[in-house]
Amino acid sequence: MKKIIYGATIKTMKGETIEEGLLAFNEHGIITHVGPCPPLTTLEEEGEIIDGRGFLLLPGFIEAHCHVGLLEENAPIEGNDLNETSDPITPQMRALDGINPFDPAFEDALTGGVTTLCILPGSANIIGGQAVVMKAGQQSFSQRVVNEKSAIKCALGENPKRVYGEKNKAPITRMASAALLREALTKAKRYQQKKAAPEQDVDLRWDALDLLFEKKVPLRVHAHRADDILTALRIAQEFDLTLVIEHCTEGHLIAAELAQAGVAAVVGPSLVHRAKVEMKEITPRTAAVLEEASVPFAIMTDHPVIPIQYLPLCAGLAVKHGLEEERALQAITIGAARILGLEHRLGTLEVGKEADLVLWEGHPFDSRSKVAKAWIAGKQVL
Repeated sequence: MKKIIYGATIKTMKGETIEEGLLAFNEHGIITHVGPCPPLTTLEEEGEIIDGRGFLLLPGFIEAHCHVGLLEENAPIEGNDLNETSDPITPQMRALDGINPFDPAFEDALTGGVTTLCILPGSANIIGGQAVVMKAGQQSFSQRVVNEKSAIKCALGENPKRVYGEKNKAPITRMASAALLREALTKAKRYQQKKAAPEQDVDLRWDALDLLFEKKVPLRVHAHRADDILTALRIAQEFDLTLVIEHCTEGHLIAAELAQAGVAAVVGPSLVHRAKVEMKEITPRTAAVLEEASVPFAIMTDHPVIPIQYLPLCAGLAVKHGLEEERALQAITIGAARILGLEHRLGTLEVGKEADLVLWEGHPFDSRSKVAKAWIAGKQVL
């Protein structure tokens, strides 16, 4: 049955705000109308009316980088499937295979207006595995999967050095980290060139990287420090790969280089202390500086580093430090959707897109605001 949200203030995330607006979606969970309200009496026979008067209607927020289900908050041993530390090169690992679908953080996400999550392997390995995009909510686990091979996760900097240095195994230095990544990409490229031959055995490690070379998924590289970010830029250019920088903590120091390279970033978590040496330059200003330099970006919680329901507060913190409010909202809606390759389905309120919708009692950047109702693909989940 068609549903009609009537009278809400609608922020479409296309630069348009509709006071006393109307949004309708069909039984397939697809938006069919967005616009000003006609008289209520003309709608009563067209579908179920949902009173949105006094509420703010936004697209469901998109968490572009988290570890929900892989690293659970209250189970640090059995609930930790974040990193396969038996080898620094594990592209064949799939985040989807390690996720606990009953992690309560999926439900917590809805209380913060988050309806879509990109869940990545951790950053202990140079190549950690394949990211998955999922919906939050109450559907069956398989129905919640949007893209089970969304990206290849890599890492540079302190984490791989620490994990493998303690074992006296490469990488012990940043030089070794870069060399291992280049070596893996070179082997994968050769495998791709040879795999059509009938005598070529299947190697899941290198097979997993085919999507990178076909430019169907990005290389998403964990990099806090400027030198690690620049290393990622060089390697991506050498192998002609689509690159996204994860965390990008010192991105504000090299914003011009990021802009020139045409890469995107997922910034954060900024609501934390300087936990490591490579985070000494952390500042909530990074997003604003990237925006000024025209670098595309999203904002993350890195859950469980920051609980996922506080994604809007992370975006609001960027506003406090110079980012325009509309741009901060875009960073957790359409901006995140573009980085995940889902801008044709999610991120804005427009006809033809999925009805991932959240009715807010106030502005999401106000810590007092609550989610009144939420829908995923047209099904009410809160």
